[in-house]
Amino acid sequence: MLKEAFANEGDAITIHAVKCQLFAMTVALPMAAMAEDQKSPDTNQTTTAEATMPEPTIIADRFPIPVATPILSFSPVIFEVPERPATLEIRVVAPATGSNLPIILLSHGHGGSNFLSSMRGYNPLVEFYAARGFVVLIPTHLNSKTLALDPNGPEGPLFWRSRPKDIQFILDHLGDIEATVPGLKGRLDKDRVAVVGHSLGAHTVAMLAGMTVTDGNTGEVVSFKEPRIKAAVMLSPPGDSADSAEWLKEHYPALAAANDFSGVTLPSLVITGDEDFNDYFSARKDWRADAYRLSPGPKSLLFLYGAGHMFGGISGYDAKETSDESPERVATIQRLTWAYLRSTLNPEDKAWQTVAEEFGKEANPAGRIENR
Repeated sequence: MLKEAFANEGDAITIHAVKCQLFAMTVALPMAAMAEDQKSPDTNQTTTAEATMPEPTIIADRFPIPVATPILSFSPVIFEVPERPATLEIRVVAPATGSNLPIILLSHGHGGSNFLSSMRGYNPLVEFYAARGFVVLIPTHLNSKTLALDPNGPEGPLFWRSRPKDIQFILDHLGDIEATVPGLKGRLDKDRVAVVGHSLGAHTVAMLAGMTVTDGNTGEVVSFKEPRIKAAVMLSPPGDSADSAEWLKEHYPALAAANDFSGVTLPSLVITGDEDFNDYFSARKDWRADAYRLSPGPKSLLFLYGAGHMFGGISGYDAKETSDESPERVATIQRLTWAYLRSTLNPEDKAWQTVAEEFGKEANPAGRIENR
């Protein structure tokens, strides 16, 4: 159930929503005034400033991707979860208008930053998706440094079992979340749900998509396959445990535990790159493409040239942990992942086909797409 103390703060919630609306108005009004000022006395002509305005060099929302619309962010939504050592906190980011909105649940990674690996992170993806028609829910998993939990428990520092449980708990309580967030009630399409995860978050997504893991401590084959999820995006998922490096086995045994991708039947897009490699994890350079290679179809692989583990900066704007900063690469991932999710959740929609074909015809391709 929702944490009682939070539920009693109705006045504060209303004020928060009003502040968001006022902020949107204060931004929109000056912009409208600027546009009015730039009109020439002759309404049939444009000013010199208009005529010479340069086009942006990075355009992620060109056709068929829609132009961004205003969004609202609400956090935290707080749940008391039985046997969970900390409350479950969730950030909800949604379009300011619209109905029948599909849902993305985003699972953060286990990076070195304090706040990016929490509900506060991954804004380059979260805000892009929400501004183009998705409601995005981001939980803070137990491995987040913001919680400062003991890393030496039975799950180790990754809390790998609790992470898919967080996602399933959210799916069980979508109605409560919808009723709590101002302006969201009645706008969710609970039949169109996707999951997106990066690094450890991609391991979580793979488990929800059907990957099994054998617990090294108990020998139990662990499965969290979730039928309510209809599409998945895995950014740099850990690969076949058989090729795990000794360092990984010692420090993160859950990622080196025997895993099986044969049950990953969910339509999924796997993303990696030629610099997405760390020999502490595996000596095999294509290790993080295994979720594509070892799973049954339908699957797609986006392989990006020059991309490292942070894919140009997906975990946060101007983040220090980004080793391969590239706004162009982030825009590519925004565009392609949005199109993939859009078309997978709406089979009649051709956004993925259109964007993938365009990507393959670029004069200087940023990568390649494979399908099976």
